[in-house]
Amino acid sequence: METISDRPSHYDKLFRICHEIAQLPENCLDITIDFNYCEFLGHTGVAFLGGLAHLIQARGGRVSFNWDSLRSNICMNLAQNGFLYHFGYGSSSWDGNSIPYRYDLHYNATALGDYLRYKWLGKGWVNISSGLQKVIADNVLEIYLNAFDHSQSEIGVFSCGQHYPKLEMLHLTVIDFGIGIPTSVCSLPQNVLFTAKEALSWAFEPGNTTKQNGISRGLGLNLLQEFIAKNHGNLMIFSNNGYVAIDDNGMRYENKDINFSGTLVNIALRCDEQYYCLASEVPSIEEPLF
Repeated sequence: METISDRPSHYDKLFRICHEIAQLPENCLDITIDFNYCEFLGHTGVAFLGGLAHLIQARGGRVSFNWDSLRSNICMNLAQNGFLYHFGYGSSSWDGNSIPYRYDLHYNATALGDYLRYKWLGKGWVNISSGLQKVIADNVLEIYLNAFDHSQSEIGVFSCGQHYPKLEMLHLTVIDFGIGIPTSVCSLPQNVLFTAKEALSWAFEPGNTTKQNGISRGLGLNLLQEFIAKNHGNLMIFSNNGYVAIDDNGMRYENKDINFSGTLVNIALRCDEQYYCLASEVPSIEEPLF
């Protein structure tokens, strides 16, 4: 395992590892993960590594970790976010700057809603009203629901986050190892010629859905997008060879050279001194001040 931060080139490293493992025959899936060349393992690397381990096991392989090769700072963080405990090493997680590593085989709205409200948004790192917390958490729940509904991931969904005080940023990553959004969108006859970025653009259009039961539900990120714009945060989505970025430069879609069979969503919020709330929560001034 190499150093993994939130740089796009580091995401590419993860996708290459996943692709290389996917090419291995089933009788070559006895894999040891070593951390000797890893100087930093960010939240995205943690969520991805957890998913990769489950993916190998689902193919009948065996994963072992060389815990002795972990640097002390990484070991501490993996203990705090519960990754070590999940894989049978060390004690359970504790509160700190980590948003716990999480593995969900099935969609559980209550458990995921509590995770988003109390472990991610509710820690006071972003100064946000309870009403807006709930609305944003509901938007992110839509990301989870789409992952379970559309991805066809047999091994579930993986999450992890981190508050980075020196950077004044709060991150959350959600990953599935399913078929990917472009593959799902291009399964519809009218979309079969779409490129990956065209498919992602289609998926972001309100009302577009690949569900065949008449329920209209796209990515459902409208309010999250609006909040990210006001907060000067950013959102990145990697799916198949498509990429979406939302930041101060607006929204842009790209086709990438590397193909990830799945979807990775990273949400980054700025922890500034602003107070954020819904317009409906602003008290009206009944009497003029002057």
